[in-house]
Formats: sequence, structure tokens, C-alpha cells
Amino acid sequence: MDWKEVLRRRLATPNTGLNRKKSEQELKDEEMDLFTKYYSEWKGAGKNTNEFYKIIPRFYYRLPAEDEVLLQKLREESRAVFLQRKSRELLDNEELQNLWFLLDKHQTPPMIGEEAMINYESFLKVGEKAGPKCKQFFTAKVFAKLFHTDSYGRISIMHFFNYVMRKVWLHQTRIGLSLYDVAGQGYLRESDLENYILELIPTLPQLDGLEKSFYSFYVCTAVRKFFFFLDPLRTGKIKIQDILACSFLDDLLELRDEELSKESQETNWFSAPSALRVYGQYLNLDKDHNGMLSKEELSRYGTATMTNVFLDRVFQECLTYDGEMAIQELMKIHGQDPVSFQDVKDEIFDMVKPKDPLKISLQDLINSNQGDTVTTILIDLNGFWTYENREALVANDSENSADLDDT
Repeated sequence: MDWKEVLRRRLATPNTGLNRKKSEQELKDEEMDLFTKYYSEWKGAGKNTNEFYKIIPRFYYRLPAEDEVLLQKLREESRAVFLQRKSRELLDNEELQNLWFLLDKHQTPPMIGEEAMINYESFLKVGEKAGPKCKQFFTAKVFAKLFHTDSYGRISIMHFFNYVMRKVWLHQTRIGLSLYDVAGQGYLRESDLENYILELIPTLPQLDGLEKSFYSFYVCTAVRKFFFFLDPLRTGKIKIQDILACSFLDDLLELRDEELSKESQETNWFSAPSALRVYGQYLNLDKDHNGMLSKEELSRYGTATMTNVFLDRVFQECLTYDGEMAIQELMKIHGQDPVSFQDVKDEIFDMVKPKDPLKISLQDLINSNQGDTVTTILIDLNGFWTYENREALVANDSENSADLDDT
């Protein structure tokens, strides 16, 4: 009997247990049989059930308790060794210079202006010569990520080198921050970040002029910037990856530039002029010189037009408006006609367009890109007046511009 006949007979065979779909009950019975089998093996392991558990991969490692000093020390030392090993895996300055030399040597003509380019074939050749530390950068994925619209299928050498530099910087910074992660859980507490910034100050030339007596205030100012934005739920800790993802650390480390312009210093929150300006404002508000600001002292900030409700909220003494806008009270004090609460509420809801028509969430404000406007309207009389009269102000600006053109 040849194979064709065998196949024909099999196809003609009535539905049997081999080609019939198993019923739900049969599947449950098989599951129970498997459970019984493994349970029996577990019982057969004897009283020492650890023998059975050895086949399960370990997935949890208990953190040492506070009184387990030796275990804590062992954990700290092992983390330090691990971070040192990771640091050695990064490209050093000499290796980066060698990488730039190789890229420049293998550039692919023609140049676009002064922009040196490299095609994929030369890109791979450089990867072979650059050494094992660079292997992670010379992949098709990285090349495709940096490729834009070059008609010769090339990428910019400068863009690629900047990409490598940025990656190396991020890893270096992560390792540096992790050294201050006392808990070893991937986040920094306030005290951890304070220690990091305090020890960073001597490495920032733009802060050379700060007196050591001012360091504590400077550190406090810098840390509060991080925690205000990166710890909105006030947990007292920030993920290291969140610190790396935001631009604050870039601004702080920008102070390494000895030739940083005056304009850049003025706009950088972490610069010496910015810190001294904040310190001066604080001293001017602190009338009793006790090192703290009362609600009354804070109310004099700026042009003293912040609403009482906002100040109450800052001090967490009042959580509602009690049906009345503080803005209305200030308008009466300054001799202006109060506006309708309902009108302002409707205008704010129209601006934000929240998912829930009855309330506005933080995410609604973020999504609307109108959070700064809404906040200014509610907490500051000047901000409210500017918004209410925005059309007239624009018209006046246009008229003034036209008058200047005529002259």
C-alpha cells in the first residue's frame, strides 16, 4: 500500500479522539490530572519542601532591616562595585576623541555646506574599528533614527557624535545620582538630592562667587525646584529617571560653562544671580527676620495683589471659595466693578474644555495648555485685569506701533 492510499484512508476515518476537539470537561480533567501529579511530587519531596522550591527561579530579594548592619554594608558595597563597573563601560574622553577621528576619516562625500556626512557602509566600518564600547551605537536602528532626507542615504556625523555624547552623559549622570541613592531603589529623597547638589557646587565655575554661608540657602532653593515639579504628590522622593528626563539637571550643569553669557545666567533658575534675587525677595518679605514667611508677609509679594483664597490654599487653611471669588473682593478694594463669578467660571471652562463638564482636573489644565492663564486669573488681580482687558491692550499696542511708524 503506497502513501497515497494511507493518506486517503486516514482522511476517510470517522471522527476519533485524536482529531476531535476536546470538550471543556475533558480539558478541566486534564488540568486536574496535572495538578494532582505535581502536588504528589511536592509531597513526595518529603518534609524538606525546599528541595521542591529549588526548581522555581528566585524573583524576590528582601531588603536588609535597619538592625542588619552587615547585610546593609554588603548591599552598599555591592552597589558601589556595580556602579563602578558600569562607569568603566562608558567611553572616556580619549575614546570619544578617537571615535570622532574615525568618523571624520570615513566621511562620505559630497559635503552639504560644512556638514560632514557618512553612509551606512562606512558607518559599519567605523563601528568595527571603534572598539567594543561603541558597539551599542553602531546599529541599523540608531542609523535609521538619525537619518532624515539626505538623497545619498547618509546621516550627519555631527548629529551622530552628539547622540553618542548625550547617551554617555546620561549614563554618567545616572551613575552619579545613583551613588546618592541610599535606599538603592532608583529614587532620591530630599536629603539625598541636597547632598548631591552640595557636593556639585565646587565643580560649577559659575557658582565660584557664592559664599559658603550661602550654600545652604542655595541648595534649598535648587532642591525645591526639583521637588515642586517632579514630586506633585509630595511623597518626599523623586525617581532618578524623572530627574534625567526633565531639563532641570541640564540647566544646573550648564553652570560648568565658564563663559556662560549674562543673559543665560539671568534666565537660569540655578545661576548665582537667580538664587541671590530670590534670596533678596525673601529677606524683603521676612519683616520680623525669623527666617519664615507668614501669610501676611507673603501677601506683600510682588504688587500685593494675590488673593486671600490663594494664600489660604498655600498655607492649607482653606480649601474652597465659599461661593465667592477673592478676585471680587480685591476689585472692590481697588475701586473696580466686580465681575460675575458665573461669567468667569464659564469662560474658564470654555478655555480648558475638561472631560467632566462639572469639574477641572490637573490633567485637564495640562492638556489645555491654558494652566498658566487660568491660575493667573484666579490668584492675582493684575493677572485677571490683564486677561479681561487683553483685546484693548492689543489694540493699544497696535495703535502705538502705528504712531511710531508714522513718526
